[in-house]
Amino acid sequence: MKRLLIDGRLVETEKTFPSLNPATGEVLDHAPDATAADAEAAVAAARRAFDTTSWATDTARRLRCLRQLHRALTDHQEELRDLTIAEVGAPRMLTHGPQLDEPIKLVPYYTDLLEKYPLTEELGESEIRGQRHRRWVEKEAAGVVAAIIPYNYPNQLALAKLVPALAAGCTVVLKGAPDTPLTTLYLGELIAEHTDIPPGVVNVIVSSGVEAGEVLTKHPDVDMITFTGSTATGRRIMEAASATVKKVFLELGGKSAMIVLDDADFRAASMFAAFTICSHSGQGCALTSRLLVPREHHDEIVAMVAAGLERVSYGDPTDPKTFMGPLISERQRDKVDAMVQRAVAAGATLVTGGKRVDPGFFYTPTLLADVDPAGEIAQDEVFGPVLAVIPYDGEDDAVRIANDSIFGLSGAVHSADAQRAIAVARRIRTGTFSINGGNYFSQEVPFGGYKQSGVGRESGVAGLEEFLEIKSFAVVVP
Repeated sequence: MKRLLIDGRLVETEKTFPSLNPATGEVLDHAPDATAADAEAAVAAARRAFDTTSWATDTARRLRCLRQLHRALTDHQEELRDLTIAEVGAPRMLTHGPQLDEPIKLVPYYTDLLEKYPLTEELGESEIRGQRHRRWVEKEAAGVVAAIIPYNYPNQLALAKLVPALAAGCTVVLKGAPDTPLTTLYLGELIAEHTDIPPGVVNVIVSSGVEAGEVLTKHPDVDMITFTGSTATGRRIMEAASATVKKVFLELGGKSAMIVLDDADFRAASMFAAFTICSHSGQGCALTSRLLVPREHHDEIVAMVAAGLERVSYGDPTDPKTFMGPLISERQRDKVDAMVQRAVAAGATLVTGGKRVDPGFFYTPTLLADVDPAGEIAQDEVFGPVLAVIPYDGEDDAVRIANDSIFGLSGAVHSADAQRAIAVARRIRTGTFSINGGNYFSQEVPFGGYKQSGVGRESGVAGLEEFLEIKSFAVVVP
């Protein structure tokens, strides 16, 4: 059984909870169930480490420890890969990309950035009332960070929060998701056993209930919260953090639209849409789950997308040829299926899919046509392999429909004219955008959303700056 990491010690708990293999529904192992007291201890350790050690000011020490972390991750990469496949249900091929291999690259990216990032900026001198005043700005660590992650990409999300926070000089309490606790706890064990990161600088906990999370969001000794998850939970976290005016980073839900313009290669766009929505069984906040197509080409494109979905291989995630694995839980599959059934009842056409597959928590790639852009299936996040096709009348109408959402995380556009596509992309209010299949997912590219998709950015230089405070200085020049 994995253990919590609190104040440099790997800790067992009296109470545990099961982690299931979503491809079989069987118990994979049991995880320690952190209590509110465990969360309190983790926060106290992080506070002490920030306030009484040199971690926040010793850049050389942080660089050395982060490089040790990178070496530990690469040395144990295949063990972590197998665990990710088993617990997350991620297909093996996906672990060679955003589920594991790409996230590990975040570590050297931020060590390289830290070496060259200017933590001090001179603003020059100014004469005020006959005296010369030198002014400058210094950037310093935000303090104790509570990092709370969901189940869908646990390695990516943990490292995208943990690594820049550590590079900035923060101390961290990382809380893993109850559906994928073992993967996150393994990261804590690597830190404890293979790095010189001081006790208290990184603490890793998981829990089956809400008590530990509530401690993190409300605790006065936590300076900043970085959270990825649903918009509903993000609202509650922002409200809880307001009592102590914590700095808050939120990466929340999405209902992103892919616009196929009338001059696009319909077949290529259709295949892109089909395979995108099935990536990790649709369990990605930035996936384009709305497909906007010219009304006069609706049926033609629907047929092409359906053919693409039929080509998606789903099943055993350990098989290197499998493209799509299971949903994370029976609960999530029930939610997805219920939304599909309600969409059909509301008038959408079920073209293909909409079926449960056992054993495990599989759901067939699903296509809904003639979807009302104001309906639930077009407005709410499904988090499953369900694509809603919406017809539009002209470019302006497509932009209007794409922007008619409380979310603004991502989007895509396909056109034979790249400049036309870019012009449309600039009219969509989202934080990331793919043009003709362009891939923005990378260590150096900021990621985050507009509107109720969140506050702030992860990855890139912006991802480091989220964990920094700005202090301005002025001194009278003799």
